[in-house]
Amino acid sequence: MGDRGTSNHSEVTDFILVGFRVRTELHILLFLLFLLIYAMILLGNIGMMVIIMTDPRLNTPMYFFLGNLSFIDLFYSSVIAPKAMINFWSESKSISFAGCVTQFFLFALFIVTEGFLLAAMAYDRFIAICNPLLYSVQMSTRFCVQLVAGSYFCGCISSVLQTSMTFTLSFCASWTIDHFYCDDRPLQKISCSDLYIHKLVSFFLCSIIILPTIIVIIVSYIYIVSTVLKIRSTEGRKKVFSTCSSHLGVVSVLYGAVFFMYLTPDTFPELSKVASLCYTLVTPMLNPLIYSLRNKDVKEALRKSLEKRYFNSIFTVM
Repeated sequence: MGDRGTSNHSEVTDFILVGFRVRTELHILLFLLFLLIYAMILLGNIGMMVIIMTDPRLNTPMYFFLGNLSFIDLFYSSVIAPKAMINFWSESKSISFAGCVTQFFLFALFIVTEGFLLAAMAYDRFIAICNPLLYSVQMSTRFCVQLVAGSYFCGCISSVLQTSMTFTLSFCASWTIDHFYCDDRPLQKISCSDLYIHKLVSFFLCSIIILPTIIVIIVSYIYIVSTVLKIRSTEGRKKVFSTCSSHLGVVSVLYGAVFFMYLTPDTFPELSKVASLCYTLVTPMLNPLIYSLRNKDVKEALRKSLEKRYFNSIFTVM
């Protein structure tokens, strides 16, 4: 392998993912925690997609976006969780250079796509509440597909730029990544390259990704709130707010965890890992729960689906 002190990225064959710095006997508890969370992610998001695809009443723009949100949550958590669980039992805790690049690229792709998709969902709620008579015209099937495709396109472009920029750095300081997955900040720490341009471009990418999506969400909800306040009946206000509360909950959880992670000082790496855990695994677990518990249409579709399965099983037995 050569001298690690002078080798650059072209000679790296494997990285080491340190994971959480806890006692060895606690690894089984962490494994079980990750397994439980990942099982709930699979069950919740696959279940949500099946319900949306099979129930004709959910064939609306809002649920089209929600189905894509579940798809994104399912896949970006699957990029992280299986490898993290394997490393709890592995002594080497290694990930190949190609594996690290792939994990970094796919996670960046899906997390950025989710940010733009949440902005599209906020715009959908704005049109539905502020311009209900024009909703079916403005939120046509073609336009909804374009919004989702645009979200994936922005995610892909951003991911290509971030990945190529990160993995052209020289990693001669160490091959040990102090994290449970390949992320930008831990990789910067083990690089011996000049990071000024890298950090400048990263800041620019974050600005053009996070700021526009947050602005769209905030402006949409300013108009929504102003419209809701004009409704005289308390029941009417509650009904309108109930259609937005799930989306607001998802946005708050995701952006809250992301901001917490990036505002955490580098001197507290374990705290940063906990924040990363929140938006890589906890958020995808909570999203289907938030939408199923707060949404009457989803609860009704789930109830009818379970009743149908129950009666079908009875008739099969008979």
